Amino acid sequence: MTSRNLALASAALLALCSSPALRQTKKIAATESSARRNAVAETSDPILRAMLSELDRSKGRLKMENVAAPYYIEYRLSDEDEYSSEAAFGALRQQQRNHSRSIRVVVRVGGYKQDSYYNQGTGFANVAPTDDAAIPLERQLWLATDIAYKRASEALASKKAVLSQYTADQPFDDFAHAPQVSSIDPLVKLELDPKPWNSALEKATTLFRTDPKIQSLAASFGARAVNQYFVNTEGTVTRRGYTVFILNLSGSTQADDGMKLERSPYYSSAVLSEMPNEERLLADTHKMLDTLKALREAPVVEEEYRGPVLFSSDAADDVFAVLIGNNVLGKRPKPGASARTEGPFASSYKSRVLPNFVSIVDDPSVKALDGRTLIGSYDTDDEGVRAVAVPVVENGELANYLLGREPIRDFPESNGHGRAGPAQPPAPTIGNLIVKSKQAVSFAELKQQLIELCHKERKPYGYFVDTLGPGLSPRLLYRIYEKDGHEEIVRGGVFSELDTRTLRNDLIAMGNDPLVSNREGVIPSTIIAPSILFDELEVKRTDAKNAKLPEYPSPPLPGAP
Repeated sequence: MTSRNLALASAALLALCSSPALRQTKKIAATESSARRNAVAETSDPILRAMLSELDRSKGRLKMENVAAPYYIEYRLSDEDEYSSEAAFGALRQQQRNHSRSIRVVVRVGGYKQDSYYNQGTGFANVAPTDDAAIPLERQLWLATDIAYKRASEALASKKAVLSQYTADQPFDDFAHAPQVSSIDPLVKLELDPKPWNSALEKATTLFRTDPKIQSLAASFGARAVNQYFVNTEGTVTRRGYTVFILNLSGSTQADDGMKLERSPYYSSAVLSEMPNEERLLADTHKMLDTLKALREAPVVEEEYRGPVLFSSDAADDVFAVLIGNNVLGKRPKPGASARTEGPFASSYKSRVLPNFVSIVDDPSVKALDGRTLIGSYDTDDEGVRAVAVPVVENGELANYLLGREPIRDFPESNGHGRAGPAQPPAPTIGNLIVKSKQAVSFAELKQQLIELCHKERKPYGYFVDTLGPGLSPRLLYRIYEKDGHEEIVRGGVFSELDTRTLRNDLIAMGNDPLVSNREGVIPSTIIAPSILFDELEVKRTDAKNAKLPEYPSPPLPGAP
């Protein structure tokens, strides 16, 4: 370069650096870098320090001959402390405490527009040391990073070969840009005395003695404390923790015709104080056994029914979890597919998916509702992106999908819903899915509407669903009679058309009784929905074959009634 050109370039660079926009950009970058340094400096966490140390080393030294250096690396570590116990027929039959750590390393080669992330080919997961020594963890991360880098280079070649079969360019990036985040939350600990909980499980399951026809009665308790660490080469550093507690009852019996009948009440919370105490657990167990007895003696549903059906808020939570929560996830379809995402709502963007009086938002920032903590709450997702409230359905119209950092058509950015279980790749997942209605009425009014519909259609009764089981099959189903409104429990009913189309076209009213349904799993989530009324739904008798009754009586119980 000549002296004159060098002078011109220097002047241009000086002018550029003096521009207000760039000064603001540099100011923001400096602030974010400072925030990261402060966040790290303020913690004495050896795990976080080891992860950052090895990340910096990998960023500076990871390069294979004839292969591009990574443009992005991330480390995620999950620390889990778990306790679980189970009792059956009045005796504890299992209890264990387990502490484990896992890591997942992602290396991306290429660029944001097109990179190596193909069939999860850039990720590598492994167990991690459970002590806090830096050297073992650093070596584990080093080996995992090396493997992930080699997989990434192979995956990029495979991906290009597949995409070469299609002429159209991909209208979105492979990986979404995301702002740098620094967030170091306090560590959580599992502080638990299991003795009173195990005693409650034993007492609850001893109640099988009150009914000789009960074939199984079990109860389980679980507690989990999880601390999740995340760092990447974009400068994001997060540490967040959460606790989850679960309590589950399970009972079964058989009717005289052999039909299997089951109940499984479930409780979950982020704080132990909200869990049922022994007194409530025993009361709920008695109630469950009473309904199993009533089901044994109940009539079987008619061959076929089509008419109004009312769902409790408990049952409605399951309906919205399956038919909405599973279908508003922005999952990228296979290469060459024209759909925006997967599932029944793949082509429903800006189309009506619910009645116009219904709106749904997924808001992970809500920590509690009506005195209940929400286990679907979080501040940053498992890709280091701030969680935001997402209006999924607005006045019945699908307005947004829930997304992580894998864009889909028309959605180039993450909205903070990329979540993952320990050592698993992140995927779009609900946080707190909240269903709202502009025309909410009381449950009593919904029941009266059902009776009026039955009268108008000259039906002797309608159906009320109290609880649902797997596959949205009724566990507790009642007839509500048009003449006087009395209820009669029935058994053996199934729905043949409870799907997204029915939810869109036949849902006519919603209650003002939203129920918090915390759902503990690999990824905790919460559904909040009120009772709902359909003007037409088909209920028919199950075609499942009844099981045989036991060939001989159960063992005698001394002193049993």
